[in-house]
Amino acid sequence: MTVLHDDLLLEEAETDAVVRPLRPAESPDRTVLGRLDLILHAFGGNDGVLALSEMSRRVNLPKSTVHRLADQMCAVGWLERKSGGYRVGLKLLDLGGVALQRNGLRDVAFRHIHALAVKTGLGVQLALLDQSSVVYLDCIVLGRFKLPTRVGGREPAYCTGLGKAMLAFEDKDTQLAALQDMPRRTASTVVDPREMQTELANIRRVQVAHDREEAYRGLGCVAAPILANGRAIGAISVSGPVGQIQARWLAQHVRDTALAISERGPSAAPVQRAPHGP
Repeated sequence: MTVLHDDLLLEEAETDAVVRPLRPAESPDRTVLGRLDLILHAFGGNDGVLALSEMSRRVNLPKSTVHRLADQMCAVGWLERKSGGYRVGLKLLDLGGVALQRNGLRDVAFRHIHALAVKTGLGVQLALLDQSSVVYLDCIVLGRFKLPTRVGGREPAYCTGLGKAMLAFEDKDTQLAALQDMPRRTASTVVDPREMQTELANIRRVQVAHDREEAYRGLGCVAAPILANGRAIGAISVSGPVGQIQARWLAQHVRDTALAISERGPSAAPVQRAPHGP
């Protein structure tokens, strides 16, 4: 049995590892699981191989600690050693595939978002909301450009059309938690929580959200929530270079596609139709 050694969290018993509750003074990055999570999140969408020194810098942990944990992660297949450093292991790909397969929304949505991509010639994405982050379930790009996001990747909800489309249908406490930390990503990023709450109220009314170069410079987006029982169980978006984003025309098609998915989704329920118009 492979044991991840750290006396802050795990103690090896005679037959298995015993997980102790966190003490009040312990923060997540002081536990084995917390440190493993930091290391995994050090790998971005464009990272192939990360050197040990770069991993250490990104997670703000000593190189000796990162080296020890990375070697143990290699032993269980979470990471792989490559010339010059480490890369994400295939075991995580397997687990990610399991997670995607058990999400029925992705299967139901596929033909709809593919049709939307064909109709618009732009990138179409499907996502879920996980606390204050957007998690991408699917991405279809038929045009001659590349989106900076990836399936399984995350982006902050406050600066993405997808995130705002879903946050608009969350309760006030969830919204406030997601808007506590709003660093500026571009010159267009909205960083005032009150301004964002006003925008979310409007998004809830029209069921369409916009990202006007708020997450990435030069990239625009029109998004709509996939609703069930008044809550957003996901969202779809059309994204591309800002010069190709015809907001009014796209808003209608994105909203209609989201509604079609809502009516056929795994949690299908009567959905209130928003008034037409952006």
